[in-house]
Amino acid sequence: MLKDVTLPGIAENVESGEVIAVLVSVGDVVEKDQPVVELETEKAAFEVPSPDRGRITEIDVKEGQTVRVGEVLVRLETDGEAAPKPKEKAREEPQVIAEVREEPAVPPPPREVERETVAREEPRPAKVEPQKPPSAVPVAAAPSVRQLARELGIDIAKVPGSGPGGRITQDDVKQYARSLISGRPAAAQAPVPAAREAVRPLPDFAQWGEIERQPMSKTRRTIADTIAYAWDQIPHVTQYDRADITDLERFREAHAAEVEKAGGRLSITSIVVKVVASALKAFPQFNASLDSERNEVILKKYCHIAVAVDTDRGLLVPVIRDVDKKGIRQVSVELAELAKKARERQITPGEMTGGCFTVSNLGGLGGTNFSPIIYWPQVAILGISRSAWEAVPRDGTIQQRLILPLSLSYDHRVIDGADGARFLRWIAQALEQPLTMML
Repeated sequence: MLKDVTLPGIAENVESGEVIAVLVSVGDVVEKDQPVVELETEKAAFEVPSPDRGRITEIDVKEGQTVRVGEVLVRLETDGEAAPKPKEKAREEPQVIAEVREEPAVPPPPREVERETVAREEPRPAKVEPQKPPSAVPVAAAPSVRQLARELGIDIAKVPGSGPGGRITQDDVKQYARSLISGRPAAAQAPVPAAREAVRPLPDFAQWGEIERQPMSKTRRTIADTIAYAWDQIPHVTQYDRADITDLERFREAHAAEVEKAGGRLSITSIVVKVVASALKAFPQFNASLDSERNEVILKKYCHIAVAVDTDRGLLVPVIRDVDKKGIRQVSVELAELAKKARERQITPGEMTGGCFTVSNLGGLGGTNFSPIIYWPQVAILGISRSAWEAVPRDGTIQQRLILPLSLSYDHRVIDGADGARFLRWIAQALEQPLTMML
């Protein structure tokens, strides 16, 4: 019988993926759970396995194509009675589309002819300033929202955004599409801040020498969109401090082999992750998110810590769950496993969501300090730079001590400067004297 291999549900708010590679050919015999297609979403790259053993009869996607959840990737012939090909259902889609158009709650993707009709029927707004070209003003919208707008034939720059800071959601796009079909203007949205200065066109760099253009990967586009949104919407403040980790380094060296036998690596990062979990208990306003629409601060009772991992595809941020309930050894093991999966493109989208706070360690690459950008919708992020031996006054003498630079960026709408200083000092003291976490 014929069986469709479709794009499964990926993660919350992730509705599509971009095909990186097709791993099979027509006629290939594949085993159950053998990867057939590799895809990349806004959050991670992953492989879609075959649900059964069988022979590939049809490949419905190609590299670079964007597919939505539920769409067919390949077709598989397995043992059993023959079943009607889903292709027959595809010919019935016009009837389904017609029914959907009668129900304005979920508008269909309009065809080319329908787009022209919609354009002619678009209501003419009264007394408004001429709009700038769509590409002239940055639009705050996730890649999945942009994809939906393209499929519906809608200029996303014309869609009123109802999210924080005017960010456009999928519901905004659907509502705008319904207004075009019905001939009624979209419902008024809450006022949003004025847009940034129009994007200036780039000069022709080729006039000065040879250039090469490289397309941004889906992961890189997502990183750019997320970082730009966070920087635009969150008023960042960065606090700096230093911790004397001389004694901590002796502890780390003494127990490194023990943790390595368990499959982990007792690093400064894993120790800091555990310390941060304790700090979030003492300062719950750092384990929060801001709901701008309701003017509420959401305090989280769980403690999931995200850790930035450098990969060949960009910075990925896997999440360690329930850090407050685990020991440093277990945290070290899980961190090593997640980092390996991220670098080998085996991490799943679910392993990169739900973080409460982020830790980013650039110490292995050098540098003295940096100002990390908050990973929205979190309200704070801790940066770790390279430790160095310094001559420090201690007990009436000058001693060589190992000093670790720390930098904390936080959302000033939720966290005051005094609390930012207290939080970072608490972490520094806990690294210097770990028993202070027991107080």
